[in-house]
Amino acid sequence: MTTDINKKGFATRQIHASDVRIPGINPLATPIFATSTFVFDDCAQGAARFAGKEAGYIYSRMGNPNVNQVAAKVAALEGAEAGLALGSGMGAVATALLSLLEQGDHIVADSALYGATFTLMRDALPNFGIETTFVDASHIDNVIAAIKPETRMVYFETPANPNLKVTDIAEMVKRVREKDPLIIVVIDNTFATPYLQQPIALGVDVVIHSGTKYLNGHGDVISGFIASSDVIIDRCRNIGLKMVTGAVLGAFEAFLINRGLKTLDIRMEKHCKNAMQVAEWLEKHPKVRKVYYPGLKSFEGYEVAKKQMKLPGAIISFELEASKEVTEKFVNSLELITLAVSLGDAESLVEHPASMTHAGYTKADLEDAGISESLIRISVGLEDAEDIIADLEKHLAAV
Repeated sequence: MTTDINKKGFATRQIHASDVRIPGINPLATPIFATSTFVFDDCAQGAARFAGKEAGYIYSRMGNPNVNQVAAKVAALEGAEAGLALGSGMGAVATALLSLLEQGDHIVADSALYGATFTLMRDALPNFGIETTFVDASHIDNVIAAIKPETRMVYFETPANPNLKVTDIAEMVKRVREKDPLIIVVIDNTFATPYLQQPIALGVDVVIHSGTKYLNGHGDVISGFIASSDVIIDRCRNIGLKMVTGAVLGAFEAFLINRGLKTLDIRMEKHCKNAMQVAEWLEKHPKVRKVYYPGLKSFEGYEVAKKQMKLPGAIISFELEASKEVTEKFVNSLELITLAVSLGDAESLVEHPASMTHAGYTKADLEDAGISESLIRISVGLEDAEDIIADLEKHLAAV
């Protein structure tokens, strides 16, 4: 593909960015490079590659054609200089944090985060001398007030997991830069995907993804991604991935993600269309107390989401006019909508955050993050919207 691929449209980039070509063979689909190591022509070439004086592959922990291809493609879709593919979303989170922070550093993070990210910051990072202050980042004054002289990172998700709280990305970057231009601003863009939201264009330094979700889109891969500048990605690769986390993505998994990425835009269009129909239906139901969805005008972050997102996404959270026990009974009863903790798959998935993805939160943590015990999260899939609604309607009638 021509070198101006980054000037092409999103659909073109998701198909053609970082094509791998093999002289004399040139397969349309990139083969799976199932190899742990790579052969050198001679000792001088091996030495040059280890010294960083010559480009080329050494060992699949440091680079593999399939893995590098999909990392470069995600970077192209995010508008970043470079990308790094990893073995899981948490591998990406841990690699970024442990590469960019050191003992004595401080993070200001949103209180509503993916549960394992929250517990990493609260429970594990203090063992490395890295402390975190959790605030409601949707109110940017809270973030600015929490910044200390030792603060090196601001970390948030938007929309946030699981209550879809939205933070104004451009305003956050502006205010943090005014306070301290050296602070690294990191966003987890998993819920939105690069098709719906472009954080780097809004000034963010580092974008993280759980590639397990929409980027792959088919529920058969665990993966993570970091997209950022060349300097930051080199640091994440050579420190975090190579020596600290070892969160290596396999060639076969990279192959599957590359295949999934080719349909990201059309999948997201259908996901979002379905989600809008489901959210509007839920909002009118008498047994639903509140619906959290960025596409609804009643949603607190509606205007901000409309400003920075192409579409409002495909995750809906809602609360029933019911106890925790009745809420769990309702979740258990659903038939078409599958009870499972993930999102972004072709299948619609439902979970109870307080007892599942966010089980690591204490009761006080849940309250601080605005996650009630009656909150239900649905990842709206690619089925017919009418069938998703029919499943909800049938079982809400029994609540």
